[in-house]
Amino acid sequence: MTTEPSTPPRIGGEAGYKRIATEEAFAPPELITLWREMLESGGDLDPGFVSLVGYFYTHSSERARTTRERLQDLGERRLADMDAAGIDRQIISLTAPGVQILDADRAVAMATLANDRLAEACGRHPDRFTGLTAVAPQDPDASAKEIERGAGLGLKGVIINSHTHGEYLDDQKFWPILEAAEALDAPVYLHPTAPPRTMIKPLLEAGLDGAMFGFGVETGMHALRMITSGVFDRFPRLKLVLGHLGEALPFWLYRVDFIHAATVRSQRYAAIRPLARKPSDYMRENVWVTTSGNAWEPAIMFCREVLGSDRVLYAMDYPYQYEVDEVIAQDRLPMDDADKKAFFQTNAERLFGL
Repeated sequence: MTTEPSTPPRIGGEAGYKRIATEEAFAPPELITLWREMLESGGDLDPGFVSLVGYFYTHSSERARTTRERLQDLGERRLADMDAAGIDRQIISLTAPGVQILDADRAVAMATLANDRLAEACGRHPDRFTGLTAVAPQDPDASAKEIERGAGLGLKGVIINSHTHGEYLDDQKFWPILEAAEALDAPVYLHPTAPPRTMIKPLLEAGLDGAMFGFGVETGMHALRMITSGVFDRFPRLKLVLGHLGEALPFWLYRVDFIHAATVRSQRYAAIRPLARKPSDYMRENVWVTTSGNAWEPAIMFCREVLGSDRVLYAMDYPYQYEVDEVIAQDRLPMDDADKKAFFQTNAERLFGL
């Protein structure tokens, strides 16, 4: 990242493009209250939930306090932050762990509330906010209906905060969600959450369960499970979005292809079966990646090289990583004018149907 002094970026497209930030979070106060009540009740709570929510919604540090304040704002404070960072539009989605930590009935009700609240904010600020539909995978059929309802509200995709009680979208019981998303051409944003009980212990004891490492490991595994299980052979038009430059998967493509082919030949695992294409092909044809929280030129340019320039989109990761210097750094990426406009603006417009 550059450390040279710079003029703060401004909205309005004077740079030759508008900046659309594609992984930006919110949480309705009612959900935060419910999370806090769960923490206060004690009991055998999911350790990832306790680590993630316990920090951001109860800790007294400045980072935790300002993050939870910003998450709840869908009005003037968020707009002022966008203006100060030169962000013309946010693609907003329900923050992790969303409703996926709840029981099915409360999850369905809270997803409905969150989507109504987000759609109202987008209606008030149609040129600045675009929303994604939150669903409760605990009830796949209700989720499919909510995706349809969300589209009717003007929401432009689906947010899934990775696993749901340790279960993943490659399980066919969740496929009504993917079927609805494909039918509506609604991109599914697979966003990290804390790893599940079965995975978190060595990460948590080393302080690596969160955004430093554990989030990406868990979500990258989730996406790779979808690929190797044949999800994209069953749903060939499904669009999947991964943040943080693809949760490291672009850097593993050669080895994933090689070992996948060898494993298919060996018939070592029942779960690894022949696919219509190589795993890397699905990454290039069904997956888009965003730069959320990873404003690092070498990695961004590598992803553009291996996935295609039309597959890499700008994101900030607001409010968790609200850094104006990162916007400036990405303004300076070594791209021509057309590529930079695609990176910041038109790739997102095409993907999300703006």
